[in-house]
Order: sequence, then C-alpha cells, then structure tokens
Amino acid sequence: MAQFADSSPAEIAAKSRTRTVPFPGVTVAGIRELAAIIGLVALADLTVYRGAGFAGLAALFALAPALLHLGSRRPVLTTGSWLIGAMLALLAVRLVWMGSVLGVVCGSILLVAFALALRGELPSVLNVLAGFAQLPAAGAVRLCEGLQRWSTSGPRLPRVLWLNFLLPAGAVLLFGTLFIQANPDLARSVGENLRQVLDRLAAWVQDFQGNAPEIGFWLLSGYVAIGLLRPILLGQLPRTQAVVRHANQSHPGSGDVPFAFAPPQASPMYAALRNMLWAVIALFAIYLVFEFKTLWFRKFPVGFYYAGYAHEGAAWLTAALALATFVLSLIFRGRVLADPRLPKLRLLAWIWSALNLVLALTVYHRMSIYIDFNGMTRMRTIGLFGITTVVAGFLLVIWKIAANRSFEWLIQRQLWALAISVYLYALTPVDLLVHQYNVRQIVRGDLAPSVQISVHPNSPEGYLQLLPLADCRDEIIRDGVRAMLAEQELALAQRKQQRRELGWTTFQAADQMLDVSLTGDGSLWSEFRDDARRKSALERFHKYAYQWY
Repeated sequence: MAQFADSSPAEIAAKSRTRTVPFPGVTVAGIRELAAIIGLVALADLTVYRGAGFAGLAALFALAPALLHLGSRRPVLTTGSWLIGAMLALLAVRLVWMGSVLGVVCGSILLVAFALALRGELPSVLNVLAGFAQLPAAGAVRLCEGLQRWSTSGPRLPRVLWLNFLLPAGAVLLFGTLFIQANPDLARSVGENLRQVLDRLAAWVQDFQGNAPEIGFWLLSGYVAIGLLRPILLGQLPRTQAVVRHANQSHPGSGDVPFAFAPPQASPMYAALRNMLWAVIALFAIYLVFEFKTLWFRKFPVGFYYAGYAHEGAAWLTAALALATFVLSLIFRGRVLADPRLPKLRLLAWIWSALNLVLALTVYHRMSIYIDFNGMTRMRTIGLFGITTVVAGFLLVIWKIAANRSFEWLIQRQLWALAISVYLYALTPVDLLVHQYNVRQIVRGDLAPSVQISVHPNSPEGYLQLLPLADCRDEIIRDGVRAMLAEQELALAQRKQQRRELGWTTFQAADQMLDVSLTGDGSLWSEFRDDARRKSALERFHKYAYQWY
C-alpha cells in the first residue's frame, strides 16, 4: 500500500486499473483487452463464419456486449449502456423467434452504440455514425500505436538472462539426443513420434492453406474488435456539449440558443413569419373542416376510391405534417428569438401546432379506413410507424420552441426518434400481428382481408395465425389456406434438412412451432399434398380473393 500513500483517490483507482503482472510492460487491463479481442474473434467465427442463420447472429448480439465490457480499459456503465444492452437482448430474442436483415442491421448499429457508451460517449445517432466511420481506420491506428509502444518500451531481457535459459536448454537437447541414439528401441520410438509430429505439422500447413479465408475472417474480426474497443476521432461532440452545458449554467434556461440572451431587437423576418403562420392556420382550419365533413363519418359513395383517399391520401397528409415540422423548426431560430414580439409569434405557433395534431388524427383515421376496407399488410404497418415517427418529430419541434432549444438539439432528437422507430419495427412480429388481425376479421364474417393472405408474402410466424382458417366456413378460403399450409409443410421439410446440415445457428423458433402445428393437424390438408390439387386450390383462392384488392 505504500505506493498509494501520497496519491489521490482518482490516482489510486487509475493505478489499480493498470496494475502490472509479473511480466514487464504487461498490465491486467492489457490482458483483459487481448482476451476480449480473442473472445470476439472466436464468437464471430462461431456465429458468423461457421454460422448460417439468425440464431447465430442472435448469440453474437447477446454475448458481444459482455466481451466489450471485459476489454474496455475504463468501462462506464451508464443508463445508456444498460438500455442499449437491454435493446440488444430483446433483439436477440426476436432474431431467434423470426430473423430479418433489418434486425441484423439494427444489432450491428447497437453494438457500435454500446461500445461508445462504455467509453462515456453519448450514443446519439451522429456519434454512432461517426463510430461506424472510424472503424476502418481505428484498427490500423491502434495496431501501429501498439507496435510502436512495444518496440520502444517492450521488455528487454539482458543477454546474460537469455543465456541463463538458452545454455541449459541447448545442453539438455544435445545430450538428450546422444542418450536417445544410444538406445535403439528408444531412438525408434522417438523417431516414430517425431515423424507423427512432422506429419501433423504438414497436415496443419495444408489445412492452413485451405482455411486461409477463415483466417482472413479472424484477422478482420480482430481488426473490427480493436476499432470497437479503441475508437478514434470521437469525443468532439461530448466536448461541445460540455461547453454548451457550461454556457447554459451561466445563462439558465437558455436551451442552447445564444440569441435568447441577446439584447431585444426587432427581426426583419417577423412580419413575414407572422403572416405565414396566419395563412397556414386559416388553410389548415378550412381543410380540417372539409376532412371531417367528407371522411370522418365514413359515409362513402358507391365506387369510393379507397386506395386514393385512404392510402395515397394518408401519405400526402403525412408529408404535410413532415413539412410543417420542418417549417416550424426553421421559424424559431436566429434573430427571431431576440425579437420582443416573440410571445405573439409563439401563440400563433401553438395554434398551428394544435391544428397539426388534429391533422395527425385524420391521418390515423384514413389509415384505419383502409385497414377496415381489406385488412392489414406489412406496408400499412410501416405506414403506421412512419406516421407515428413524424408525429414524434413534430412534438419535438414543439418542445424545442417551448424550451428555446437549438436546431442542432432538434436534429439530434429527431434522428433518435427515427432510429427508435426503426428498432421497434425490427422488434415487432409484423406478420404475426398482421395476419392475426386478418384472420380475426375473416372469422367474424368480413372476408375482404383474405386478399392480403392471398397476394402478399408471408413468414412462419404469419402462417401460424392462419391455422383457424383451415376450418373456415367459406369453402374457397378454407381450401386455399389448407393448400398454403400443405405447401408450407413441404417447404419446412426441406428447411429442416438444411438446418440439420448447417447447425444450430439456423434455428428459428417460429419455424419450429409451425412444424409442430402442421405435423399435428396434417390430416386437414393431406389431400393438398398432391401438386395438381394444391395448385388448383391456390389459383381458385387467388381469383376469388382478388375481388377485394
């Protein structure tokens, strides 16, 4: 403890973290970092290179955070790192149930975000993008730094110390060889063992040549692992935020906006902005009256164009919301914030914001009209996520105006809103929810959603929801769904054979559950195992369902 006698608590902690082990120049932190890199390489080799499916990638996303924490020299476990770790765990569960390329992309992004959070960086969208951008260079920079440090401060043993090991070893080898040669049986046995060792070495060299791609993958994985554990070109944004926080402490309530504390001064843009707000308020009010009168009570004329009004119309109204978000965010910045008439401008902004929120309700209403017309689809789910993201962005603009936040602050939060929306979509069992809704409507007697079952692609989690329709009262739908399930039964048999060959990394829980269900109820669609009858039933179902397209 004498080494810590005159040290501050921070210095003691730093020394404890970098304490050395019995070998000169080697630290516990360095050993942990090396172990983490080797662990990440082995994990990537098992789940990616030797893997062939989403279950392996789920294992990668679930276990890599622990290895990144092990290898970080000064890990910082903040709320953000715990939250990202939980997001990765949830995503891993989703990938085991039913994987997707979007889920893999989200997992890769979250791993970079977790590595940044461990280093105390703010895992914002821009920081994560910067983290991705630095990965190609970080490995090379850190390796060069390590080699330079090893060459200048690596362990240098005196010549006498080397001789202390080499001379005894050489003498043992020399005299041992003579003793072995002096005993023919022992010499023959040692010779055979030596030939086996040489044969194994030759085989290893051949395997090495054959496994060159895998070894290249190891090197690439280690390179990326170094970039995750030792990123470069980061820290600028947090430092900027620290400066901003210091400024805000000097000017409480400034919300990052320097003009909020400028001397009152009339803005030359005030009149134009005021007039524009009055104009859009009048336009939105008139349009909302028209919207409520024509669509809200759902009294549609014969031949009503559902796709035009409820589908394309909802997209255009969402675009109007997005444009309003952009316009509002641009109005309240710069010299306008120092204008003494700012409260009047804000009042107009609150009125327009209220109208925009009512407009958002009409967008949801239009989507519900289209869903009620002929059921749910993946794209309509994406539409609902997109509308919600735009509404979240608009609420962030309202927050920006109320709290005098900067445009940079707004962009950061809106990127967060978009990223969270994409992550939640990747996490959502879309086909399960979509066809659960469609099947429920068909069972209640509304047959229109059958068109979504007929014309759109599906996945095992979606086919699981179709089982109740195998007993549907409508003969054409019943036979069509049974033919689909028979087709899936045959496809599952092929996938099972492939997975037995490829291994555990291809496991999908939804496939497993569908296989069990189809095996148990196979008698219901056994007649459709015949190719001709199956194709005939499917064609009949497609033509029948197309009337609701």
